[in-house]
Amino acid sequence: MIRRPFSLYAEIAAWLLMPGVVLAFFPTYCVLASQIAIAGLFALSLDLLIGYAGIVSLGHAAFFGVGAYAAGLLAQQGWSEPLSGLLLAAVVSGVVGYACSFMVVRVQHLAQLMITLGISLLLYEGASKLRVITGGDDGLQGVVVAPIFGLFNFDLFGRVAFLYSFVVLLLCFLFVSRVVASPFGLALQGLRENPRRMAAIGTAALRRLRKAYVMAAILAGIAGALLTQTTQFVALEVLSFKHSAEVLIMLVLGGSGRRYGGLLGALLFSLARDWLSDLNAEFWQFGLGAVMVIVVLFAPGGLIGGVARILSAWRHRGEAAGKDDSRKEARA
Repeated sequence: MIRRPFSLYAEIAAWLLMPGVVLAFFPTYCVLASQIAIAGLFALSLDLLIGYAGIVSLGHAAFFGVGAYAAGLLAQQGWSEPLSGLLLAAVVSGVVGYACSFMVVRVQHLAQLMITLGISLLLYEGASKLRVITGGDDGLQGVVVAPIFGLFNFDLFGRVAFLYSFVVLLLCFLFVSRVVASPFGLALQGLRENPRRMAAIGTAALRRLRKAYVMAAILAGIAGALLTQTTQFVALEVLSFKHSAEVLIMLVLGGSGRRYGGLLGALLFSLARDWLSDLNAEFWQFGLGAVMVIVVLFAPGGLIGGVARILSAWRHRGEAAGKDDSRKEARA
């Protein structure tokens, strides 16, 4: 009989209880909860790039926006079935990501930042100019989404939107967890840590990095499609540099290279933005900036990394104290 660690059961219980907790104790925050789930999926896709593959990006909103517009245009043209919209968004974002991956993975560091930013800016300007298709600055309107499976209609309170977004997030999280624990994911982490050594042992570095880039693009596109379907509107902002910067902030807050880093960062960022904007709608970014500075100074690996270091220090301190006690007893 295989024994499962207690942490695994606790993790499963947390995922199963979370929807019930939100619906039972925070029913008026279902809309915000759905936005947090979407932001968490977006951050999870970026973490696959930065935290595991070591590909830095300042334009990840490009694929989020492509997925958002793909789902929105499909619904606007009369095909309003939501799961089909998710599938189309995944396919289109994956194709765009595959086309861009050849340029992105061949460079590193600052050049990689500039290429990803340039791709995002090109798509943003293209969407802005194609007003006939995208609506330009006015956004894509007339998006109508049918009930899920023909049964669950999106309500004004956001309950269906939250459950829908949560289920999609959970499925994508399980997929990413499987990927990073596989030999492919371990190879990605090896390429992040020491690409020269991985190349020396025969690893097809560029091909693996391209696969990771396409996977991240697909996940970001699904997140964009979720935003379109739950709000039934696509704003030009989904392709903006601001959106790319925000998801990067989420990852920095939570901690990159950790399964729950992006999810925790999305939760903290969304709650902080909501709370700070209520306090002062004009200067809320000042408070968020202060939080960012504190996290970077005192927890460079994000909040999860900071907690892990504290627990590790306590563990080592306890082990050292135990060794000292055993030495004293031996001398006595």
